[in-house]
Amino acid sequence: MGNAKPVKRKKAPGRRLPRGTRGVELLLIQNVDHVGGQGDVVQVKRGYAMNYLLPQGLATIATDHHKRMVDKHRARLQEIQNARMAGLRTLADDLGKQSVTIEANANNEGHLYGSVGAPDIVAALKRNDVTITADQVRLKGPLKELGLYTVSIHLGHDIEGELKVWVVPTVTEETPEKPEKPEKKAEG
Repeated sequence: MGNAKPVKRKKAPGRRLPRGTRGVELLLIQNVDHVGGQGDVVQVKRGYAMNYLLPQGLATIATDHHKRMVDKHRARLQEIQNARMAGLRTLADDLGKQSVTIEANANNEGHLYGSVGAPDIVAALKRNDVTITADQVRLKGPLKELGLYTVSIHLGHDIEGELKVWVVPTVTEETPEKPEKPEKKAEG
């Protein structure tokens, strides 16, 4: 047992890690908490790189080729983001130009028996072919009276739209009472 010689490992070709000023320089493939975001070139300790980031596929070696590819990818992502932001601004402008009407049961003084909330507003917008989620509707509280309200719609990335919401009483279809016909007197 004592005669076994230690095995010397040869370094794998191409596995040299570029050194930075504070450790190993890597390019992150995915977001890593407390390290950086996808596409960032970061410097980490050699052990962290070899034992976690590289084996998990979270990072790759930061070569000049990889850096160029990330820059091209970032430019494309920025174009997509700009187009998305323009679409959100257009949607915010469109919301400001329209209004929705929501029918609710109310008493004679205009107080609703229930209330109108975000899901009701989302459903009303869906009828106008506008799709948003209930968490995008910013209400200060449920709407409990008939009237006109201005509701803020948060579309993301600090883009807000305002929507006019009319809460009106439910229209019931009552058939008007037919006036009684006078009875014909039998002539005799």
